[in-house]
Formats: sequence, structure tokens, C-alpha cells
Amino acid sequence: MKIEENEHEEQVECSTVMREKKAIYLSWEDVTAVVVRKGATRKLLNRLSGHALPDRIMAIMGPSGSGKSTLLDALAGRLSSNVIMSGNILLNGKAEKGRRRKYYTIYCNGLETRKTPLVNVGGRRSITIEHGQIFIRSYTTQEDFLFGTLTVKETLTYSAHLRLPNTMTKDEINSVIENTIMNMGLQDCADNKVGNWHLRGLSGGEKRRLSISLEILTQPSVMFLDEPTTGLDSASALFVIQALKNIALDGRIVVCSIHQPSSYIFDLFDDLCLLSSGETIYFGEAKLAVKFFAEAGPNAAAIAERFCSLSVIKDLKQVLLQKDIKARLIEKYKSSEYSINTRKNIRQIALINDELMSGLIERRNNWRNQLYTLTIRCFVNMVRDLGYFWVRTLFYILISLGAGIMYFDIGLSNSAFITRTKCYTYVYNFLMCLSVGVLPSFFEEWKVSYHELHNGHYGEAVFVLSNFFASFIFLVIMSLSSGTIVFYTVKFHLGFSHYCYLCMNFFLCFATMESVAMIVALLVPNFLMGVGVSALAIMFLSLASGLYRPLPDLPKFFWRYPMAYISFTSWAVQGQYKNDMLGLEFDPFVQGEPRIQGKQILEKYFGVRVNYSKWFCAKRTLKDLASRPSFRKEKYGSSRRNQPLHPLSAQEGSCISFVLACIQSSRFYFSCVY
Repeated sequence: MKIEENEHEEQVECSTVMREKKAIYLSWEDVTAVVVRKGATRKLLNRLSGHALPDRIMAIMGPSGSGKSTLLDALAGRLSSNVIMSGNILLNGKAEKGRRRKYYTIYCNGLETRKTPLVNVGGRRSITIEHGQIFIRSYTTQEDFLFGTLTVKETLTYSAHLRLPNTMTKDEINSVIENTIMNMGLQDCADNKVGNWHLRGLSGGEKRRLSISLEILTQPSVMFLDEPTTGLDSASALFVIQALKNIALDGRIVVCSIHQPSSYIFDLFDDLCLLSSGETIYFGEAKLAVKFFAEAGPNAAAIAERFCSLSVIKDLKQVLLQKDIKARLIEKYKSSEYSINTRKNIRQIALINDELMSGLIERRNNWRNQLYTLTIRCFVNMVRDLGYFWVRTLFYILISLGAGIMYFDIGLSNSAFITRTKCYTYVYNFLMCLSVGVLPSFFEEWKVSYHELHNGHYGEAVFVLSNFFASFIFLVIMSLSSGTIVFYTVKFHLGFSHYCYLCMNFFLCFATMESVAMIVALLVPNFLMGVGVSALAIMFLSLASGLYRPLPDLPKFFWRYPMAYISFTSWAVQGQYKNDMLGLEFDPFVQGEPRIQGKQILEKYFGVRVNYSKWFCAKRTLKDLASRPSFRKEKYGSSRRNQPLHPLSAQEGSCISFVLACIQSSRFYFSCVY
């Protein structure tokens, strides 16, 4: 009875605090999640209810497969498309129904954020809740998505300039960055690089704190963290949780899933949500969990002793796997005062209608500032990452030198035009194949950008354009170095205009292959598969280029129509033929006969039409630019567990439109070669 009196006093105190202090309060009621796979359904969460209060840190714990990450994703609005959820998730308000059960209306602090249609699965009405794009929450995954070439301060600076409103002055932004570094204890490593394959960098705990720092830059009221101590030693894990505790004491809600915490870490948690097989075993204050298990019976009382050991969950998992004990604990909790008090607190939170959201609505930085910041960040990363362009530039120079030595001063003999085509084949094929070398760097960059696009930091168009602008100077360097060596050693058709066209042709080929590599990096799950798919793409593009067989002699089905017209190498090679051979005269096969015109060779031996100029590309570029569609807003269709259902960006749309953007960018390059 003493416990009930204490709980009643705590309930009254909680209600008083909620009335007096204006803040964000999170609650969820009867949350059920069902996954749909191949027509079958499996219940992941079963009618879970709970709440999270400011100034407190909550731990979601349980054995593997208990639903920790699923509940966290549900609260953060990051469930995948094949997971159907029902229930109410409240932020200082009540989720009310509208239009006679056809829609749920989600309210945050009294303001409507979205009306979401019900989905009928297995005869049950369910909903998928999607939070508004506002500065109220952040989500930190258990994997760190960071650029290894940037320092801690640079990482935070670029993120701040991307996300903070453009109404803030530079001094205000710098103040936010410095405070974040101090609060997370990163001042000693602020000027250290994160680290990658060739740079020694931060420790695991420092990287984890940096990832959390990126999320608190915008001062979110609710923070979700998926296993923040994974892969850390005990000291680093304790430091991270202590930092989260300090963040919570600043008036924020911190909710994290955690696996096997030590007793020192467990003592830092204010509230505990213990799950097993998608059911609630316990929800309430962490310090009262021992009393709950002590009251549950002799078998469950042993769990209370394990809560005092150094491994809170390690032994508990084995006990929860026993179905009879697990069922008893579930029923015990449902009928306990802890469950009743949880429902009461949820009802108290539902009465709060403080209209505080107007001060928290996100004022995004405009796309021009985002484009500038992202371009600078990409450029710095490319300069410092040796494998991004520098190593490839060296290889391009070596291949060009090899071509220059092999085909030095090719001349104008009657067999020189055959030798020239072999030189084209060598140069274009090898230079295109080297473009695959950008894939490792693309994969690393895409991990970071994918995470940022998920969280709505910027749009797909901004990312595509910034990547192109940042790589522009490197593409020019590779094109000029390769083109200069090949042109003046092989001694193609001399003349400044011919030299410029060769370098431009190289630039467009490199840029197009960059786009192809980017698309491949988006579509395949790992680097090895990316290399295979890229090699296959290069093979198809090269076979239809006219280098191995004249275009008129290609099989009409597929290779001639449409591959010869789709392949950018086909147009690049035709442009190279015209740039080099038109205007040249080769020695005749029989002495005394007229010299062979380059135009005749193109038409007779290579099937290249000469009725349009190599500069026809300008007209085709304008036509292509005029016909490009805008980026469309579409939703995700992926089945990955951690992918959110909300739009990828507030500006353009989703990953589908991102791929469309890459294709449209490559179309620009293709048309330039025409």
C-alpha cells in the first residue's frame, strides 16, 4: 500500500508538472504493428501503450526480436512500407478520427499535421502515422554516417549551414556549433578528422557522440536513438549515455533502444519499457522494475536479483524465453498498478493542448545556400579522398602515355585510318573502364547522403547538382591531361578546334560514366555487385559504339535499334571520327591514284553519316534541356526496415525522383555528344 501511495504522489506531481511546464510530451496508445510478407502477416507489436516526458531518458529493452527497434521506428515515423501500424501517437494532444473512420487526423500541440488514410489488411483497419516536417524530433541510427575526410568541427559546420534557418547570423550558427561541441565533450578532438581507409581518425565513442551532435544541432524536443552504445567499450558507452542524460535534463525527451547495458548505465535511465515478443512486460520508472518483478511470484523474483547484477538483460533473456514465465509477466503487468498509472498519465497528456508548435516549425535554409554548402563539402571531400579522383587521374595519365607510346605519330599512310580506329578503341574503352574506380567513394558518400535525405536535410536535385559542380574541376583536369597527351603524341588531326573537341569529348564521356556509376551505386547493395553491374553496362555501351563493327553492320534487333542510338559511346565515337578524319587525306592503296579523302573512309568503311556536323550537339542539348521534366514528389517503395514513409525531402521527393534526376543529368551529357 505504501507503493500505491508513492505512485499516487508521483502521479499528482507528474500532472502538476505537465500543467505548469510548457514542453513537448510524447505518448502512444494501443500501438500495433503487423508486417505483410508474401500474403502472410506477422504481428510485431501488440497494443503497446506508454509515454515519454521531458527531462527524462527512457530505455526500450528486451531480448533480440522483442520489438525494440520496431517500436522506436514506429514512434519516429520510420516504419517500412510493408509494416502496417494501428494506434495513436500523441504529441501534446489527441489523435482524433475524422470522416467516419476513413482517416486519422494526427495532431501535434493542437495543430493538425497530416490526415492519413486507413489501410485494410486482413479485415482490420490500420493506419500508418507520418509526422510533420518540423523541428520536434531527431533519429540517430546505430551506424555512424560520417565523411572520414572532414574534421569534427567541419562536419558540424556543414550540417549546421545545411539545416539551420537562413535567418540565423554566422555568429549565431558558430555559437550553436561551439555549444554542441562543448556539451558532447568533443572539444579535445574538434580539429581531428573522422578517419577513413587512409586517415587515422576518431575512436568509436567519439564517432557516436559526433553522430548524436549532428542531431542536436537543431535543438529537437524529442530524440530517438537506436542502440547508441553498440560496438562501444564500457567507458565509452557510459560517457555516451551520460551525455544523453544531460541532453534530457535540458528539457528534452530522449528515447533509446539498448542491448545489455551495465548496471552503471542502467542507473542513468529514468524510465524503462521492457518488451518480449512484441508485448509489454513492464513500463514505468526504471528504479521500480525490481519491485514489480519481486511481486510477480517466486520464479519472476529471480529476475529482480538479476537487475542488480552487472548484466541486466543477459540473464533476463533466458528467463523471458520460457513461455510460461513470459505469459505470467505479461498478464501481471496488464493487471498491475503500473499499467493503470500508465493509462492515467496518457489521459493526462491528452488533455494538454499547448500551442507551442509555432515556435518549433522548421524554417529551412533556402536551396541556394544548401547547394553552395553541399558543393563546398563535396569538393573538400573529393580533394582529401585520394581514391576519389587523384588516383584515377594518375591512371588516366598512364593510360594516355601508353596510347601515346604505342601509337606515336600515327601518320597518314593508307593503313593509318585502321590504326586510328584501334587507338580510339584503346583510349575510349580503357578510360571508360577506369570510371568504375569512383564506385567505392560513391558508396561511402551515398551512405551519408542517403541518411541526410531520409531526414529531409536537403533535396535530391541539390545533391545531384552539388555533386556535379564539385566534380567539375576534376573532370576538366582528367580530360585536359588525357586529351593533351593523346592528341600531341598520337598526332591526330592538328588544330586548336580539333584539340578542344577531343578534350570536350573526353569530358562528356567521363561525366556520363560518373552518372552511370552514380545510378549503379543507388541500385545495388554493395561495391562488388556495383563493379559487376558497371562492367556489364560498359560492355553493352561499347559493343554498340561502332568501334568493333561498323554501325550499319550491327544486328538490327537490339544492337542497332535501339542500343546504337542509346549508347553515348556511339555518339562520342562518331564525333571523334569526324573530328579526326574529316579534312584529312590518306595515301592511296595504289601509287598514282588520288589520295583517299577522310570523308570517303567514314562513309565507306565505318558507315558514319557526314550530313551533320560534330557541333550538332549544341542544338540537341538545347532540345533536351527544354524537354526535361521537373523532379516529382513520390513516395518510397522499399521494404527496408529503417526506411521512413515520409517524403525524402521537403523540396523534391523521393529516391525514385532521385534516380530520375540522375538519369536526366546523364541525358544532358548524352545529348552533348550528339
